[in-house]
Amino acid sequence: MAKSTIRVLCADDHRLMREGIARIVGVQPDMTVVAQASDGEQAVAQFLQFQPDVTLMDLEMPKMNGVQAIQAIRGHQPNARIVVLTMYHGDEDIHRAVVAGAMGYLLKDTLPDDLIRVIRDVHSGRRAIPPEIAAVLEQRASQPTLTFRESQVLELLATGKRNKEIAAALGISGDTASAHIKSIFQKFNVHDRTAALAEALRRGIIHIR
Repeated sequence: MAKSTIRVLCADDHRLMREGIARIVGVQPDMTVVAQASDGEQAVAQFLQFQPDVTLMDLEMPKMNGVQAIQAIRGHQPNARIVVLTMYHGDEDIHRAVVAGAMGYLLKDTLPDDLIRVIRDVHSGRRAIPPEIAAVLEQRASQPTLTFRESQVLELLATGKRNKEIAAALGISGDTASAHIKSIFQKFNVHDRTAALAEALRRGIIHIR
C-alpha cells in the first residue's frame, strides 16, 4: 500500500449503498477501503481497530445513530476526519452533525466525483460543506430554537400523545404541557399539531422511524 493512500471507513446500514460507496472509493488510485460498518456501534469499533484517515458516516443507523457515533469516535480521537453521507437535509440534522465534529456533509445523491473530491479535501484538513448545505445552516441561525423541554414535548407529540399523557410522561402539569406546545407552535409559526410535526420533520428535528 502506498504511503500516501487515503484509508477510508464506510459506515451505512444499507448494504447496497455501503458496498456501492466502497466500490467508488476503492477504484481510486490514492484510496483504499479498510473497513465497512452496518451500524453506529460497529462504526466506532471499526474506527478504533483500523484508524482510517477518513470516515464516511450515515446518520440514520441502528444501535447508535451517526451523530452519536461521531461523538464517540471524536471522544477517542479528537482529530478524526469524518464526512456525513446521508439522505437527510434538514437544518437540524446538519447542525447536529457539524456540532458533533463532522468536517464534511454530503447528500447521497452526490455525484461520485464530488464525493471523491470531498474525501481528498477532508483528508487534507479542509472542511467540505457544499454551498447549499451552508445556506441551510445560515438560515437555521435566524430561526428560534426549541428548549430541551420543548424538544421532549415534541417527541411525545410525534407518538400521538395528548396533553395529559405528555404531562404524565414528563412529570409536569397539564397547563405546563399546554404552554410548551403553544410555544412550539409559535416558534414554528403554525397553528396545530399536524403542521408542527410536518415542520419538525422537514427540518430534521424529529424523524419517524
